[in-house]
Amino acid sequence: MKDPNNTRNTAPRRGSPLWIYFVVVILLGVAACGTAFSGLSGADLDALARNPVFWILACFIIFGELRPIITPGSTENNGANTSTTFAFAALLYAGLPVAAALQIVAVVTCGIFRGRSAHRIAFNAAQYTLSLAAAQLVLAVSGDMATPTSLWVPDGGDLPVIALAGAVYFGCNDTLVGAAIALHERVSLLKALRWDLGYQILVHMALLGLAPLMVVAMDRSAVFVPLIVLPFIAVYLNASVAVRREHQALHDGLTGLPNRKLLIVRTEEALAEARGAAKRTRGGAGRLGRRRPAVIKPSRLLKVAEPPHQRAGLFLLDLDRFKEVNDTLGHPTGDRLLQLVAHRLTHSVRPGDLVARLGGDEFAVLLPTVRDEAAAREVAARLRAALGEPVRLDGMSFDLEASVGIALFPDDAPDFELLLQRADVAMYNAKEARTGVEVYSPGKDRNSPDRLSMLGDLRRAIDRSELELYYQPKVSLRDGQLVGMEALLRWRHPDKGLLEPEAFLSMAEQTYLMRSITRHVVEAALAQTAAWWREDLAVQVAVNASGRDLLDTGLTETIEEGLLARGLPAAALQLEITERILMNEQAYASDTVKALAELGIPLSLDDFGTGYSSLVRLKRLPVEEIKIDSSFVGRLTDSTDDAVIVRSIVDLVRTLGLRSVAEGVEDPQTARMLRDMGCDAAQGWHFGRPMDAATATDWLRRRMERAPEPAA
Repeated sequence: MKDPNNTRNTAPRRGSPLWIYFVVVILLGVAACGTAFSGLSGADLDALARNPVFWILACFIIFGELRPIITPGSTENNGANTSTTFAFAALLYAGLPVAAALQIVAVVTCGIFRGRSAHRIAFNAAQYTLSLAAAQLVLAVSGDMATPTSLWVPDGGDLPVIALAGAVYFGCNDTLVGAAIALHERVSLLKALRWDLGYQILVHMALLGLAPLMVVAMDRSAVFVPLIVLPFIAVYLNASVAVRREHQALHDGLTGLPNRKLLIVRTEEALAEARGAAKRTRGGAGRLGRRRPAVIKPSRLLKVAEPPHQRAGLFLLDLDRFKEVNDTLGHPTGDRLLQLVAHRLTHSVRPGDLVARLGGDEFAVLLPTVRDEAAAREVAARLRAALGEPVRLDGMSFDLEASVGIALFPDDAPDFELLLQRADVAMYNAKEARTGVEVYSPGKDRNSPDRLSMLGDLRRAIDRSELELYYQPKVSLRDGQLVGMEALLRWRHPDKGLLEPEAFLSMAEQTYLMRSITRHVVEAALAQTAAWWREDLAVQVAVNASGRDLLDTGLTETIEEGLLARGLPAAALQLEITERILMNEQAYASDTVKALAELGIPLSLDDFGTGYSSLVRLKRLPVEEIKIDSSFVGRLTDSTDDAVIVRSIVDLVRTLGLRSVAEGVEDPQTARMLRDMGCDAAQGWHFGRPMDAATATDWLRRRMERAPEPAA
């Protein structure tokens, strides 16, 4: 049954159309009740008290009102009230006063039990009374008038009249409720009636169609009445199973929170409501502008013509370092921690907001209405503060942190999928910047149209041989001997010119293109190395590899086949990996690393000092050199702290029996300081800028023709 004003339990504003409508319906209901009850005699009341059927009916009506049949997609407010069957049966069997009295008692009992407001209870009682009175008029016209002392049992010929009375009951009841909803939602009556008309017709056909059978059973014996209830029990049980299955399909099994499916449904509803509110605001503004055009000032007309949008917000929340909890304490403890997080989140949002779990340690929060970006940030800050409270599990204390990404409708996206995607972008921006909370910004979106266009260009660049390798020398600081050449990738873009890796590699690393780029670089580096070795310019060439590359089992095969095809030893090629690889257990311990070590490919650890290395892993990793990051080397002559850091790294590398290489050496003074510290080698503009293949070949030839020069 539809329920008017089911989203609010407060009385309508006095004097409003909805308030006037409620008052009119309630007064008409009181009048109908007064008229019906005035016809009751003492004999009728005595018959009611002595007949057990009416007491049984009263129990069934109250129970039916308290426990509607809730099917998937419905709630207690719009479920199928089985009280309809018993109230209509009472109307047929004993007349309007009995049916109205029993229904009013049920409505009041249910209203008090559920904490409904007085105006809702009064309206529902009046609504049912008027609907039953309308059906009574149809029966009275046909001459079928029942009273408690003159009971009426219909036969087969009375079914058309009963069907008409049932149709009138349904039409009156649905119209009364539909009008209330139309006034509350500010839509047309026809639109309010159409919302679930089909469902309501089917439900009422079933419920009202059982009423004549109920009457026959009541007239036969009160013992038969409970038998009629058996089909309702079966329907209740089946509906409960269906609702339970729907709940399981729409909720997370671990935390009980809504899952992605339900989040989509609720978000679409919120966006539809926001769009409708915007239309109503614009419509109201237009009417206001037409009503008093001569009084409103132009500046105010602008405000009326462009009403503010009603916004909705979607948060994506991801726990920081949650994997460490699972890895250290196991998944059972991690699951309990997720349940605690779910509890804290649901108790930290506003009434009406929705918290959902998308999977793993990722949660979403829907704000159906939000004033602006500042208000959204306040909610996000409250969520992070709630999670920030220390947690004690298994005798241990945890400090939880989360990164939150915010996307707003309609500012950032027009639909759910794009809203979720952009909240995801904002969340990763918050992680990278370590700010905790970020609102979506197109400038920080790696999936922006410009980036997507560049991704398409990069895909074609591989086939068009637009990717080139430049080479920069690594030189020994002790004797000036050439240690090797590092291959540096460049993209000769047809429109943007020569692009360095920073302009495109970060984007490529997030796609399948990275594998193709790495193989292209390996093939090009091996081909150039083979050409140099044929000229007796034997030099080791280093190629950069990402963590994703070390998870590619085909990389070793590509390198091995390339070396064999060109007759090169394994030592002719070196792979440079960043220090962050030591933080990724999966990449660090991958089969690719083991296979490269068995093949004899030396590894170089790049950007050392910028991550959080494990010395145990560093010692076990088959590396031959450590490259000190240029951020420390570049400030070596100006910063005492950086000088201490560099010296410590050099000493550590020497202790491990590895070669230390300093990056970004651009002046003689820095080179001398590094040599005095005991650093083995260096590279940078002081020794040679990156050169294309032809220039690098000429440089090597000249280098080999003359004796080595001092490094500084």
